[in-house]
Amino acid sequence: MPGPLLGAHVSTAGGHHKCFERAAELGCEAIQIFTRAPSRWQGPALSAKGVEQFRQARSQHGSPPVIAHDIYLANLAAADDTIRQRSLDSMLNELGRCEALGLDGLVCHMGSHPDEDQGLQRYGQAIAEILEKTNRCPILLETTAGQGTCLGHRLEHLARVIEANRAHPRLGVCLDTCHVFAAGYDLRDEQDYEAFWDEFERMVGLDRLKALHLNDSKKPLASRVDRHAHIGQGEIGETAFRLLVNDPRLEGLPMLLETPEMESMHRVNLDLLKSFRKN
Repeated sequence: MPGPLLGAHVSTAGGHHKCFERAAELGCEAIQIFTRAPSRWQGPALSAKGVEQFRQARSQHGSPPVIAHDIYLANLAAADDTIRQRSLDSMLNELGRCEALGLDGLVCHMGSHPDEDQGLQRYGQAIAEILEKTNRCPILLETTAGQGTCLGHRLEHLARVIEANRAHPRLGVCLDTCHVFAAGYDLRDEQDYEAFWDEFERMVGLDRLKALHLNDSKKPLASRVDRHAHIGQGEIGETAFRLLVNDPRLEGLPMLLETPEMESMHRVNLDLLKSFRKN
């Protein structure tokens, strides 16, 4: 079916390969996973058997796009050198896991720093080192809501990191609808929606967009608070999501749910998004 690939973040409980069965039950066309617990620095090493099971299951389910989300602890922009180095080592490990599994990208947050300019510089330098030491898996910078001193809530932040890395071919963007809305970018009517994409093209470039997280927002525009809501039940509303799933510029891109109550509501949200598609 033409258009974006609609999917969700799916559990890997019981083995990474289990995500495909769960995704198929939901009707996912694309998948996001954690390769390890997101709230821990260390995770169990991947086994050769586990990698083979994952690759076989993926093939059996039609080889859908699969991306991973990095752990929440990592902060490549940290002012503390120890935390920054630990984050860098962790991300190198995570990219190694992604490459072993044959994943299509690793979504990562841009971290935080009390001085925005210094933080962006440190983050860009860390990404440069990571790109140099890895081979295949793309890095997808995720837009953020801008809570506290977090980076990534302005399109200029993404542009600066991409520019600092000379538009490296493995450096892309994952746009989260809840985050950009909370950061102050309005998507709720067609005029604002088009204005946003005009700015995105000018600042970042649509060719850098590799995936989207589709989440409504519990908090209002420009709140800079990250609270996901079910599709159409938050402050963004249905119109933006109808525009997104029918936007020819976004054809073929994974659009992944990260909405609450994953076990009971992913199917509801996914079916709603599919109903927005125009024939």
